[in-house]
Formats: sequence, structure tokens, C-alpha cells
Amino acid sequence: MKKLHFPIVIEQDENNVYIVSCPLFKGCHSYGDTIEEGINNIKEVIELCIEDNEYVENINKFIDLEIVIAK
Repeated sequence: MKKLHFPIVIEQDENNVYIVSCPLFKGCHSYGDTIEEGINNIKEVIELCIEDNEYVENINKFIDLEIVIAK
């Protein structure tokens, strides 16, 4: 099986829960009490999204990440 790479976004809410999303798939979100748990959970959700998407090979390609910090 070909390895696929997907960008994810990790955020922490006010309860210190990590919210993890994959912006390439609509509704592809998960969470975890630790970053590692959140990443493991989002991998499962991405696998489900791939099963439902027959055009995964033609999906947008990730180009860059920019971090903006506002004070």
C-alpha cells in the first residue's frame, strides 16, 4: 500500500483537550487528552475518510505551513 501524507491541525481548547483536524476532508476531526492520543485518533478518522473518497489520489497537495502568532 502506498503511504499517503495528510496535513493536520492541532489545537488545544480551554479544558486542555487537543482538537485535531485534517482540513483536506470535510468533517475530519478528532481529539485526545494528549497530542499523541489526538494524532492516533485522527489517523483512524482519516482512514475512514479515505474509504469514503475514491479520488484520494487527486486530492490537494500540501505545500507549506505558516505559523502566525498575534499578541
